[in-house]
Amino acid sequence: MPHIQITLLEGRPAEQKRKIVERITDTMVEVTGTSREGVSVAFVEVSPDSFARGGVLVMDRKKN
Repeated sequence: MPHIQITLLEGRPAEQKRKIVERITDTMVEVTGTSREGVSVAFVEVSPDSFARGGVLVMDRKKN
C-alpha cells in the first residue's frame, strides 16, 4: 500500500490536483502492481513564508 506525500505551495486548483493524483496513481499501479485502491496520496500545502529554496524564503524570491 504505497502512500505518496506531495509538498507544494498553497493555492493550486483542485483540477490540477486531480490530474496529479490520477497520473501518480497510474504510475504506481503500473510500476508496483498494486491496486488503484491501495495507493494513497496526500497534499501538504505550505505558504510562501514557510518554504525556502536555496536558503531564501519563496516569498522573498518573488520580490526580485
